[in-house]
Amino acid sequence: MNTRYLTIVLFTVISIALTALMSTVIAADNPNPFNRLFVPPSERGTALKDDDIHDPTVPGLSLLQQPKEAFIPLPKSTGGNYVNWVKALDKGNIKPRFDHLDSSKEALPMDLVIIMEVKGSMPDVSFPHKQHTQLLECANCHDAIFKPLKGGNPMSMAEIMLGQKCGVCHGSVAFPVTECRRCHTEAKKTAKK
Repeated sequence: MNTRYLTIVLFTVISIALTALMSTVIAADNPNPFNRLFVPPSERGTALKDDDIHDPTVPGLSLLQQPKEAFIPLPKSTGGNYVNWVKALDKGNIKPRFDHLDSSKEALPMDLVIIMEVKGSMPDVSFPHKQHTQLLECANCHDAIFKPLKGGNPMSMAEIMLGQKCGVCHGSVAFPVTECRRCHTEAKKTAKK
């Protein structure tokens, strides 16, 4: 065997071993790195000062309602932060401020559902613009994340799990990607004979 070939093989083996080692270390620190909202039951409802999101040194932090208290009256969900935000919105439990600087500004919901065909055996994806536009302006997603063009946004679950496309929100501030049937709801069309 020549030295070059041996070097490449050795480098490959070392790379694989390091990757496996790092994956083990990361997994020990975070048992579910693809679901950024996953927290063990003992850590749910973490106080804002301890959640690694809010700055504990800000004096006004004590004025905010703690999640554990705020979520009690809201409709429940089976994952994420265990709140079904769409039901809460539909029932009037919450009335999000559409513009944090202008409380008089109202959302402009767009009642449009896009069906995205997916490969494999999973049902196709139904994307409801209404629920999203009740909470967000179109510019939050278009054009930086999604092109408003049919077929212009190829994506994979791997991308979503890595925080791209839908994963920009789902898995961080919206329900996690582990709740497959919240999106994969449309039966596949069968070919006519």
